[in-house]
Amino acid sequence: MGSVEVTILGQKYTIKGDAPEEHIRKLADFINEKIRLVYEHAPHTTPVKALILAAIDIADELYRLREEEEEIAKKIEAKATLLSRLLD
Repeated sequence: MGSVEVTILGQKYTIKGDAPEEHIRKLADFINEKIRLVYEHAPHTTPVKALILAAIDIADELYRLREEEEEIAKKIEAKATLLSRLLD
């Protein structure tokens, strides 16, 4: 298990884990970008509020992608069932 030092919202953090260093850095950059967007829309937001709003945005993105993935899986299953019936 390695460790990587990243900077999020101007604070340095040491992240320990099995993920490759580049992956951890990309995650930190992603979080920083979400926070930057929050500050762009609400420049006087406190850091804690900015982090919470960024977390909500990330959770929303994840939730929507999971729903989309579920919908695609259902469509694939329906088409596979149809093709199976056609082959019988």
